[in-house]
Amino acid sequence: MKNEVKKIALLTGGGDCSGLNAVIRAIVKSSILKYGYKVVGFKGGYHGLYTDDYINMDLSSVSGIFHQGGTILKMSNKDNLFHYRTTDEKGNVVFKDVSDVAIENLKKHKIDVLIIIGGDGTLTSARDFARKGVNVIGIPKTIDNDVPATEITFGYRTALDHIMLSLDALHTTAFSHDRVMILEVMGRNAGWLALEGGIAGSADVILIPEIPYDINSVAKTIIDRYNRGSRFSIVCISEGAKPVDGEVTIKRIDEESPDTVKLGGVGDILRKQLEEVVKPVTNQDIRVTNLGYIQRGGVTNTFDRVLGTKYGAYAVDMIDRNEFGRMVVIRNDRMDSVRIEEVVGSGATGQTSTGGARIVNPHGDLVNSAKDIGITFGD
Repeated sequence: MKNEVKKIALLTGGGDCSGLNAVIRAIVKSSILKYGYKVVGFKGGYHGLYTDDYINMDLSSVSGIFHQGGTILKMSNKDNLFHYRTTDEKGNVVFKDVSDVAIENLKKHKIDVLIIIGGDGTLTSARDFARKGVNVIGIPKTIDNDVPATEITFGYRTALDHIMLSLDALHTTAFSHDRVMILEVMGRNAGWLALEGGIAGSADVILIPEIPYDINSVAKTIIDRYNRGSRFSIVCISEGAKPVDGEVTIKRIDEESPDTVKLGGVGDILRKQLEEVVKPVTNQDIRVTNLGYIQRGGVTNTFDRVLGTKYGAYAVDMIDRNEFGRMVVIRNDRMDSVRIEEVVGSGATGQTSTGGARIVNPHGDLVNSAKDIGITFGD
């Protein structure tokens, strides 16, 4: 039997990315204009749901936000309400399940459906709230484009634009000074950003997690280019790239985050390796730039504005069809949905799944096309 929905809520969790405001805008406008729902937005992700920090949303609240990166609702990636960090009376750090407080807040506001926008950790908690009877709909969010079950996530294409423009800028310095310029980009354990951004930005070497690299192969490409008269080279490396028989470069461990292992610094490692192998032969300076959070921000591009609109509007249509406990996806360029368990797994409550990410096929058309035009992957 179809439930009568009168009021919905939404929140944005995890790390920010371009396109979030496009999703929020679509949810609010579709909910009000098409279905007549009232809309509440919890601020700061799950933290706002726990502390009851919210705003009532109407059409004016989403006016003028379409182009903006980030999220007007703010967000946090350190508030797993099923494993919430707090302190006891002695000041010791303890973790508690405070999800019932959040559920009581939903009941207090008479929320019929909660739309949750986020990545692995955020969606894992969405699964767990669904298990406790909350009508949940998930929307995948990541610039890494690694969420399984869907073909593309909003924010990815805008991040690619930043990478492409950064590589374009590095080209002028590399050419002017006969340098090797390394650009480190995000992506965790998936190489999509480095791969497509590197191709678009005319990188000579692209290093991704899916293809462990041999430093001698990378060096040979740079030396061969130098000997042919191309006395500069551009390298685009994913933060999750690693050498053959080596390990990923860990920047730090963040116990408060669902994704505790933070990658970063592989560009500096590569620079040191190339200085030992390339510099004695070519005498080139080797410099590294870590693009960092620039990839996440800025004005949302055309593609992600449209994609975010599609995700948000479809999520509201799912409410009308009682499709709860599911996540919006795109398959064969059509909107669809899957059970959230298919995305984050069916593991223990409060535990984030780290497997099953959508990664680059090292033998796929995209990699092969890059190799056909002379791009080296260090294999």
